[in-house]
Amino acid sequence: MPIYEYRCGACGKDFERFVQMGATAVACPACESGDVKRTLSIVAFKTSSGFVPSTMSAGGGCCGGGCACH
Repeated sequence: MPIYEYRCGACGKDFERFVQMGATAVACPACESGDVKRTLSIVAFKTSSGFVPSTMSAGGGCCGGGCACH
């Protein structure tokens, strides 16, 4: 099962959820609102010198302006 990151539109809380295949409804654990949006996850890459985090900020990428393209 993949882990997805979400942000609640009602209270602004960020949270993660294990999501089973075919599941579509996710509710905020803080306020139980269904007004949630999946956000872009931060990843790290393993190199010979250790782990290197991606250059995007949390919730960044083109969707959140983290890549400075907007």
